[in-house]
Amino acid sequence: MHVVIMGCGRVGSSLATDLEAAGHTVAVIDQAREAFRRLGPNFKGKTVTGVGFDRDVLREAGIQDADAFAAVSNGDNSNILAARVARETYGVQNVVARIYDPGRAEIYQRLGIPTVATVLWATDQIMRRLLPEGSRSEWRDASGTVQLCEMHPHNDWYGRQILLIDELTPARVAFITRLGVGLIPDEHTVLQQGDLIHVMVSDEDIAKTEEILANSPDGERQ
Repeated sequence: MHVVIMGCGRVGSSLATDLEAAGHTVAVIDQAREAFRRLGPNFKGKTVTGVGFDRDVLREAGIQDADAFAAVSNGDNSNILAARVARETYGVQNVVARIYDPGRAEIYQRLGIPTVATVLWATDQIMRRLLPEGSRSEWRDASGTVQLCEMHPHNDWYGRQILLIDELTPARVAFITRLGVGLIPDEHTVLQQGDLIHVMVSDEDIAKTEEILANSPDGERQ
């Protein structure tokens, strides 16, 4: 894959070096040339100085050939604008924008731009470490034996009927959140990229459900 990253702060530089180590080509955009020092001397990708939503800058970074685009600068407005240009002008399928303001993140999610709300993400990560659940628990029954959990599947689950989750795991899909709106699925609902999946599952089956969803459904069917 070729990945374009806007922002060479701590997140952007770490993301760039990790992607390059995984065998992908990377181009990093930042307004400050000195920011590229964070990439270290062994970085072999491309660095472009400029504004990340400027089309000439994006083309210099190879956006026309990009498989993915991440907007992780310090500006919410810049991130969302760049993400929309990457998706709507250049047709990049895998786009994500980092957003600091949780309220804005929800709005942009509804516009179809996947976001990482930094504050919400950090809170969730801390909660996961404070509590024993491996999933994000959203509700628990009075007896403490059944939970409503948000689950994150392997990419191969996308494009499949969502009720396949009911068939292959001990969990039952309660609803999905699509573009910020709740949706109760039926037998015709197909899981799409960006969907958040909320399942009802017993405490004793959470680990098994996570394990199954972490892998391709094709392997479970064999």
